[in-house]
Amino acid sequence: MAYRRGPQEPIPEVETVVWSCTSEECSCWMRDAFSNEEKTVCPICKSEMVQETRVLPVIS
Repeated sequence: MAYRRGPQEPIPEVETVVWSCTSEECSCWMRDAFSNEEKTVCPICKSEMVQETRVLPVIS
């Protein structure tokens, strides 16, 4: 008998506003819902971050 790990149904995804780091050397990003400032600074490299939209799994 074979057992499967993880969810067997696809996880729903939705367009989500995120903040992305502008530095080419840094790949940091965060969901807008977890940001506490309008103009966010990257927590990794301290570069400026810009808003963009990504399709991400829904979180509750």
